[in-house]
Amino acid sequence: MKSDQKSKAQSFRAMHDGRMLVLPNAWDAGSAALIQHAGATAIGTTSGGVAWSLGHGDGQRLTREEMVEVVRRIAGAVDVPVTADIEGGYGPEPGDVAATVTAVVDAGAAGVNIEDSRPEGGLFEIADQAERLRAARTAAEQAGLPELVINARTDVYLLQVGEPDGRMDQVLARAAGYASAGADSLFVPGLIDLEVLRALVAASPLPVAVMAGPGAPSVPEFESVGVRRVSVGTAMAQAAFGLAHRSTAELLTKGTYGELADAPDYFTINGLFG
Repeated sequence: MKSDQKSKAQSFRAMHDGRMLVLPNAWDAGSAALIQHAGATAIGTTSGGVAWSLGHGDGQRLTREEMVEVVRRIAGAVDVPVTADIEGGYGPEPGDVAATVTAVVDAGAAGVNIEDSRPEGGLFEIADQAERLRAARTAAEQAGLPELVINARTDVYLLQVGEPDGRMDQVLARAAGYASAGADSLFVPGLIDLEVLRALVAASPLPVAVMAGPGAPSVPEFESVGVRRVSVGTAMAQAAFGLAHRSTAELLTKGTYGELADAPDYFTINGLFG
């Protein structure tokens, strides 16, 4: 374990108390360095962005080794805590999740996201996912980092599981099971309705985290209903890849460079990698 990793994990844990935690998502060391330079106090990885940067599709198509190497590079490029998106743990069994958590702790992570989606579709049963989360907590403790923040992701709303009027009860049942297994927060991507979130926050045993992006409420709006953590998933990677697409189209069709304006200058970026 890196010498300052424990203090980073403690700091990251403390960020979930009090004010809203805003967590931009990086996909490589370069994006992480620019995110820190812009003022972020912590950084999340995005499995989608990481997968795309390595030539894979998203959806648990990375290998554990590929993901861990990117986390290692990101954690080594910044001074702020990094939380790793480890998708579903790179295997269905608790032992698979434990091996992944052990590896990302070794790579320098201060936290992890673990989702309850199965690669083949559907969600793990609550008891099964709780066992997987319990294995993650035990692995962190055995690796010497009991402070590791475990953000338990449920995809009930993202995958529109069941009838709409039953999803809140599903999420709350999962929140209870995941809290008892050692999770620190509940991540509910696909849910941005402020009034539904207000009700969820009031009933959840865990602090609630959401995934935002274009078209979503603002960070202050999420904070006003009690959400404690906002990340943006693949949105920043999409924006960067979108710029590459637009600037190429402009260059090839017009021969001009307008889409390349307003970027950080070469020396600023180069200076981030002493």
